[in-house]
Amino acid sequence: MKVEAGRQRLLLELADVDARLARLDHRVRTLPEDAAIAETAAGIESARADLVRAEIAAEDLDREYRRMDGEITGMREREQKDSTLLSAGGLAPKALSELQHEVSGLARRRQSFEDDLLELMERQEALGAERDRASATIAHLDGQLSAQRELREEAVAVLTADQDALTGRREEIIGEVPDQLLPIYQRQRDEGKIGAGLLRAQRCGACRMEIDRGTLAAIAAADDDEVVRCEECGAILIRTHESGQ
Repeated sequence: MKVEAGRQRLLLELADVDARLARLDHRVRTLPEDAAIAETAAGIESARADLVRAEIAAEDLDREYRRMDGEITGMREREQKDSTLLSAGGLAPKALSELQHEVSGLARRRQSFEDDLLELMERQEALGAERDRASATIAHLDGQLSAQRELREEAVAVLTADQDALTGRREEIIGEVPDQLLPIYQRQRDEGKIGAGLLRAQRCGACRMEIDRGTLAAIAAADDDEVVRCEECGAILIRTHESGQ
């Protein structure tokens, strides 16, 4: 196949544009903003889980508080009733002794319950602080996430603009590339390979493999308009003054 050497060189620019588009695509898929967003979102989920655990624990403590408070109230009412009976007098010695013993026992039990209730209130206070911290963390991270998403949108907008510009330039180049070259180039691309590369320093600019002397001699003997391909990767080899041919 023969194509004017100057028009073959269009493939170098096309390959360069495709390489730059590939790099831009990689940058879009691996934005540092995405990693930051994922980390912040994970932090929010963790803080929300902490908040839920604290709220459930607080509900359990509230129920326990109400139960204990009810027990203490009942004991006080019983103590007051028994104390009234003691004050009224007229009890037989045995009944009086039993009632005094009961009053003393109620007082000890009530004191024990009140101590436990104070400890429970301290736990409620600690859980309240934990809930406040979790809520504050969520609010802070939500604000941070919004800022990170804005930064991502800005980064994507810049990259998209670059992609659009390069895509437009690619279409212009394709319009100038000879029809017989483009299918070869595109097949290479479809196979995940570089379509064209500059022959320089005895190497293929596409796969970077060194070309043996015999092949180099055959390339040197070929006409300038002869389409030459790399035996290793199949890319179209473009010859310029840099090729040393």
